[in-house]
Amino acid sequence: MRGVLLAVAATLAFAGAASAQTEVLRGTSAQSNKDAAAAPKPSATPQNLRGSRYGGLAPSAPATPAQPPALDTTSPRSLSLVNANTKETLTVTYWSDGAYRRAALDKLNLFLRDSQNNQQTEMDPLLFDVLWHTMNLVGYHGEVEVFSGYRSPATNAWLASMSRGVARDSQHMSGNAMDIRFAGVPVFKIRQAARSLQMGGVGYYPRSGFVHLDTGPVRYW
Repeated sequence: MRGVLLAVAATLAFAGAASAQTEVLRGTSAQSNKDAAAAPKPSATPQNLRGSRYGGLAPSAPATPAQPPALDTTSPRSLSLVNANTKETLTVTYWSDGAYRRAALDKLNLFLRDSQNNQQTEMDPLLFDVLWHTMNLVGYHGEVEVFSGYRSPATNAWLASMSRGVARDSQHMSGNAMDIRFAGVPVFKIRQAARSLQMGGVGYYPRSGFVHLDTGPVRYW
C-alpha cells in the first residue's frame, strides 16, 4: 500500500508545477441596483451548488469564465469505485430524491479511509458531486480508480517528507480531495471536464495518469 502512495508522492515531486499552482481568482464587477434587479434568477449551475455548501456565499466566478456546463440535478447519483491501495470495490447510490443518503456516505467514508492506519473522516459530499458531474461530462459510467482519498495528518506528513510536491496542509487531510482516473479516458479530458465545473481545485498528472479533484478554492495545476 505504501508503494502506491510513494508513486503518487514521486509524481507530485516531479510535477514541481504543483508548488506553483495557478490560482484562478473569481470576481465580478459591481452592477448598479437597476441592473441587479433586472438580472434573471440564478439557475442550477456549479457556482450555485457551491453556494449551498458555503451558506449561500459561494466564491465569486473568474473574471472571464467560460460558461459553466448545464448539470443534471435530478437523477440519482451513483458511484462505482476501486481503491488502488486496498483493492476494495464499492458501488453505492449516495444521492437520490433531492438528498444525500447517510448510509451511503458512511460507506464512502470507510472506503476512502487512510489505508496506512485505517483512520477515516467525514468526506465532503460535494466532492462526490464533483466526481459524478465530471464523469457525466466525459460520458464515463464505469469504475473509478481511486489513488488517494482521506489522509491522516501522520500519513500526509510522511508523504510531505518524501516529496516537496505534497502540501503540508493538503485538502486530503480535510476529506475534501480524491486522486482518480477513468479507465480508457485520457486524463486531459478528465481535467478539462473537472475544470469546466469551477467547483474546486484540479491537479493534472499525465505521467502517472490521474487527476486530483478537491472542493477547496478554485485553482489549477
